[in-house]
Amino acid sequence: MTVQVLIPDIGEANDVEVIEILVSQGETVEADASLVVLESDKASMEIPSPTRGTVARVHVSVGDNVDEGDLLLELDPEPETEAGNEPQPASESEPVPEPAPESEKENENENEQESEPALEIAAEPPSKIRAESSDSGVTAISLKDKGIPQVHAGPAVRKQAREYGVQLLSVKGTGHQGRILKEDIQNYVADRLNNSSDQTLPTIPEVDFSRFGEIELKALPKIRQVSARNLHRSWLNIPHVTQFDEADITDLEEFRKQQSSELAEEGVKLTPLAFLIKASVVALQKFPQFNASIQPDFKHLILKKYFNIGIAVETEEGLVVPVLKEADKKGVIQLAKDSADLASQARNRKLPFDAMQGATFTISSLGGIGGTAFTPIINAPEVAILGVSKARVSPVFNGESFVPRTILPLALSYDHRAIDGAEAVRMLRFLADVLSDMRRVIL
Repeated sequence: MTVQVLIPDIGEANDVEVIEILVSQGETVEADASLVVLESDKASMEIPSPTRGTVARVHVSVGDNVDEGDLLLELDPEPETEAGNEPQPASESEPVPEPAPESEKENENENEQESEPALEIAAEPPSKIRAESSDSGVTAISLKDKGIPQVHAGPAVRKQAREYGVQLLSVKGTGHQGRILKEDIQNYVADRLNNSSDQTLPTIPEVDFSRFGEIELKALPKIRQVSARNLHRSWLNIPHVTQFDEADITDLEEFRKQQSSELAEEGVKLTPLAFLIKASVVALQKFPQFNASIQPDFKHLILKKYFNIGIAVETEEGLVVPVLKEADKKGVIQLAKDSADLASQARNRKLPFDAMQGATFTISSLGGIGGTAFTPIINAPEVAILGVSKARVSPVFNGESFVPRTILPLALSYDHRAIDGAEAVRMLRFLADVLSDMRRVIL
């Protein structure tokens, strides 16, 4: 019977170096005696013997790099004797078998290595491992006392599993006594690739929070459920980057308040959002790659010649994004009216279905609530979204003195697959310049 001693769980380290071998072939070692010393870039550790026995063969050399599951050495186990019960030497009349040639021993050991099941050691200190004889006459390292599942696989199979990134505990072995074969690893990988449900990210484990205290279940409205799925999909599929900038809207605010007072009798309220929409359309016309979608095969960018601006609206049921159609064909006053109507319909749950379709660019303005900056999530299949925080009055040096100026924080999140960082900087800077001087709109 032979015990195969494998490299145990060595944490997150990979390719740990063997820096010292403490035993040699034919040497008798006691249980828990150190066999080799491993060293990673953070620490060193000694691998102890799981049982008393004689070293039959050492499979590593100083300088080798090893991983969890690699074969370290083989032991011929010997029973631990008590006083008075030592085994008696063979009598002179008994024939003493001649030792087999060295080449035969090597072939024998290689066959044993390939045929004997090895046991995966799962995150358990080597000193806690003991030897146990199986029904087949092969001694395996037992972790039954610790409740750790046993996995039978040879070193070559374990190496293949590591290369494929496969956890052996997830694979069902078809070999003798459940032994995992190379074909089992290959079939497991093929099944995972063919099964689309297995290509999702690992799920967050469910937790029974009632074990820790009182809880209450509150049903999510349908709008929040849909938003959650859409946001999750966008965040996972789009490589987001957010560019920040500021716009000096001192003159714009003065003009807006003046015009809003004059239009009050007509029931028109000029909001900052109307100017944001108008300025955004001008910026999108100058930088058409932001008013686009990227093809799934990444071969083309679909540039849209129409300008439909999505407006994020907060409602009691959750966030909705109605779409203001043909924004490029409307003036600021009409944009103010239409955006107010869409927001009212959204809050009263009277939006028609098509009112939330066809957006080419989205604006999410939190200015009425507060905040200094945030990173909005792109509303796929769009490639960009503008986030607007609350304007503030700050002292700005004009070359001679500090003067109060109204500063508007802007955040542009963009799809890095379709847009480069330099393009985002230029686009957002242009937008800030337009907001600082709306006369640029007529240019």
